[in-house]
Amino acid sequence: MFEPLTAAEWTAIALSLRVATVAAIVSLPFGIGVAYLLARGRFPGRALFDAFVHLPLVMPPVVTGYLLLLLFGRRGPIGGFLEHTFGVVIAFKWEGAALVGAVMGFPLMVRAIRLSLDTVDRRLEAAASTLGASRIWVLTTVTLPLALPGVLAGLVLSFARALGEFGATITFVGNIPGVTQTMPSAIYTYTQVPGGDLAALRLTAIAVIIAFAALLISDALARRATRRVLGQ
Repeated sequence: MFEPLTAAEWTAIALSLRVATVAAIVSLPFGIGVAYLLARGRFPGRALFDAFVHLPLVMPPVVTGYLLLLLFGRRGPIGGFLEHTFGVVIAFKWEGAALVGAVMGFPLMVRAIRLSLDTVDRRLEAAASTLGASRIWVLTTVTLPLALPGVLAGLVLSFARALGEFGATITFVGNIPGVTQTMPSAIYTYTQVPGGDLAALRLTAIAVIIAFAALLISDALARRATRRVLGQ
């Protein structure tokens, strides 16, 4: 249990952290935009759009991974376009794992940010608008600073979800050691081979510690941001 980690285990940990970080950061602008649209927008089909955004939460991960494979695979409409136009292939690569992580963590990010946006006092936004501020200026200087705790919480929740993703990842990018084998995939592999129990247990403990630390950091950042917003 307390033996030094092997090179393969370090590789799986580093890849998981890279995948989860890229997934959370890249999806953040889209998460803010979609959350703002759902919190403030009134348009036809809003309920359907809301359901579509949260679909990965209730859909089996393997189904999500298979749909991504159909869309972003080398023969898919988006994957084929990216390959023929830009020479970019993401299926069965770590970038594909990051895409899976972003998709799976996106509903949690949107939900946290949207709930935080709902708590922002609309009178402050209206006051800024009456002073001549544009909608974008109000969003960046009034709304988002006040909703910062929810933004940070959404970012960390998305990171933690991407870190633990397994079903969609193994369907879309496989389980290639050193390329797409993240911690959950490595744990699955170790449980399938004789003598791999200790390695699986070590990675499980590390995954729990990282996820726990992420939640603690999120809570600390949120409390700090709240104090700053309240001027304390």
